[in-house]
Amino acid sequence: MSFVTTGDGVEIFYKDWGAGRPVMFHHGRPLSSDAWDAQLLFLVRRGHRVIAHDRRGHGRSAQVGHGHDMDHYAADAAAVVAH
Repeated sequence: MSFVTTGDGVEIFYKDWGAGRPVMFHHGRPLSSDAWDAQLLFLVRRGHRVIAHDRRGHGRSAQVGHGHDMDHYAADAAAVVAH
């Protein structure tokens, strides 16, 4: 399993499959990156790289009670991309 640690120390789980032009997926509440698996596989089979992460407090990411706002969610996604 792949994880990245954010600037504020939260471990974020992510999937990074395939090669080619990247497409990033962001889930809503109360889901996880698994909600996108059918779409991820569809795009991988068509030559794309797909990236999906579990937001903080969701799925396999750290279950924290802080940072549940768009600024942190955006920073978490940026940490996944930079990794």
